[in-house]
Amino acid sequence: MHLQLLSDLHLETEDFDPRPAPGADLLVLAGDIDTTWSALERFAGWPVPVLMVAGNHEFDGRELDEAWPALREHAERCGIRLLEREACVLADRDGRRVRFLGTVRWSDFDGLGEAQRPRAMRAASYFQRLMRATVGGQPLDAERLREQALACRDWLADELARTPEALPAGQRWDATVVITHFAPSLRSGDRRFGQQPGTASFCNADDALIPLADLWLHGHVHCRHDYAVERGEGRAPARVISQARGLARKGEADGHDPLRLIEVPLPTVA
Repeated sequence: MHLQLLSDLHLETEDFDPRPAPGADLLVLAGDIDTTWSALERFAGWPVPVLMVAGNHEFDGRELDEAWPALREHAERCGIRLLEREACVLADRDGRRVRFLGTVRWSDFDGLGEAQRPRAMRAASYFQRLMRATVGGQPLDAERLREQALACRDWLADELARTPEALPAGQRWDATVVITHFAPSLRSGDRRFGQQPGTASFCNADDALIPLADLWLHGHVHCRHDYAVERGEGRAPARVISQARGLARKGEADGHDPLRLIEVPLPTVA
C-alpha cells in the first residue's frame, strides 16, 4: 500500500494546490489543513480514499465540544474520513489489511521529561492564546490541553497493545499505521529551534509506543523527517515520517515534495 501524506498546508493563507500523487492508494491528511475548513472541499472527489486527523489549528477560535461533530460532518460531506481516537482497517489491492489508528494526540508537555513539565506548560500559554479555543466553555489552557492529550495517549496505548491473533480471520490486520498531528518524539523536533520549553508543545515522548507500530505519520513541526526506530526480535524497524509543508513565506515549504509516495511495510502475499 502506497500513501500520500499532506499536513500543515495552512490553506487559509497559503497558495498551494493539492494534487493526487500518481500511484497512491490512500491520501492521509495529518492536520492543520485549513483553519476555516473550507479548503477541505478541495479533496472532494479525490481519486483514492482520504483519511484525516485534525490539527490544533482546525480548532482556532472554536469550542472543542461543538467543533468536533461539526468538523466530522463537514469532512464527511467532502468524502473525508476523520479519525479521532478511532481505528479503521483498509485492504490494499492484494488483499493485505492495514490498521490505521488516528488521533490529534495533543501535547501533554512531557516531551522534555516530567521535571520540565511546568516550564513547558508556561511556554505553551503563548500558543494557547494564539489558538483562542475553549473546551466546556473554559479557555483551552495548558492544563485542559494536557487532559485532552492524556486521553489521546491512553486510547492509543490501549489500541497498540492489541494484537490481531485472537481475532477472527476477517478482522485481523497485517500492519499498523499511526496517524497523529503532534509528533511522537523529540527526534521529530524542528532543528531550527533546538530543544527549548516550547518544543514540548510540538513533540510528545511517545518513544515507547513507536515500536508497537509499523509506521507513524505526523505533522505539526513544519519540517520533514523520516527515521527508523529499532524494534528488536528480528523485526524490521518502525518508521516515523513527517511530510509537513509549513509556511512558504518563512521558507518552510522549500524542498517539500507533495507527490512523494510512502510505502506501508506489509508481508508478502504467497
